[in-house]
Amino acid sequence: MLKRSFVVALATFAGPLLSGPAPASQVSTPAQSAPAAWKYYRTGNSADLAVKPRAGLALMGGGAHQEAAFHFLCERANGGDFLILRANTDEHDAKEENEEVRASCPLNSVATIVFAGREDSGDPRVLQIIGQAETIFIAGGDQSNYVRFWQDTPVQDALNRHIAAGKPLGGSSAGLAVLGEFSFSAMLDTVHSPAALANPYGNGITLSRDFLRIPLLANTITDTHFAKRDRMGRLLVFLARILQDGWSAGVRAVAAEENAAVLVEPDGTAAVVGTGPAYFLEASGKAELCKYRTPLQIAGIRVHRAPPGGAFNLKMWTGSKGEDYLIGAAQGKVTAFNADGSPHAIY
Repeated sequence: MLKRSFVVALATFAGPLLSGPAPASQVSTPAQSAPAAWKYYRTGNSADLAVKPRAGLALMGGGAHQEAAFHFLCERANGGDFLILRANTDEHDAKEENEEVRASCPLNSVATIVFAGREDSGDPRVLQIIGQAETIFIAGGDQSNYVRFWQDTPVQDALNRHIAAGKPLGGSSAGLAVLGEFSFSAMLDTVHSPAALANPYGNGITLSRDFLRIPLLANTITDTHFAKRDRMGRLLVFLARILQDGWSAGVRAVAAEENAAVLVEPDGTAAVVGTGPAYFLEASGKAELCKYRTPLQIAGIRVHRAPPGGAFNLKMWTGSKGEDYLIGAAQGKVTAFNADGSPHAIY
């Protein structure tokens, strides 16, 4: 039976490490030992290399240009094994992505596991591969698959062991969406800001929690493709729902623009890289109005907009080289203001 943390949002609509270098070989076909359901593609050395990686998080907003973030994750693997997890791709795309990542810096191997269903998450070979990886990257796609396939399974436990061991982790688009303590799980497809603002308890607002245990993202929800897809309104709804439903007395959000990423050090200091900004929101106290079939009314949400080259501290929740302002919503519209009450751009 699935735990309540996996399905609570739907209520709204009643192995050992090998040491030493391995002989070089190119492997880009599904592993012989893999069950038919999941697929495994590996480029580089066929045996794993046990090295000590360096911790770090790459919070990537989606898009095709994330070279700096991949290089960050690649370097932190320390020449070891880089693993990509996803729920949809074909063999050609998986092999091509493996080659592109391996070109970023010297690595023992780059591999991809493509999950086909929840049953894959109990396969001992899958768990062994995850356990041997120095760096893990969760790809884009549909985050509902990750929630359905991984939450409350041995894969969830394996990922949390990876995090607890101080190994680097990254996610882009849907892969970033599941990194926070709270997540928009998209169990009924995506939701757009106008619909969310008009009905905070609509069927499309499917929120999940307690998947990954990343201390720096505790009490935090993440969003992606942010300004390009006009997602500020829906993020305000997610914050309001988390507060209204008693999941937290105060909640934060990290939202990255497309082709932007937030690269986080173990001490909480972070750098924004890429071609777009990142947004850091903080809300405390319930919304003035957050009800079924009633437009959201909320005010006083603190925002820090960090441009490319900006810095932010996730522990102190302060940033530099950016802008601070307040944001809210009423009657289906989002408004933003400076501290003195003068208007400010939403994004």
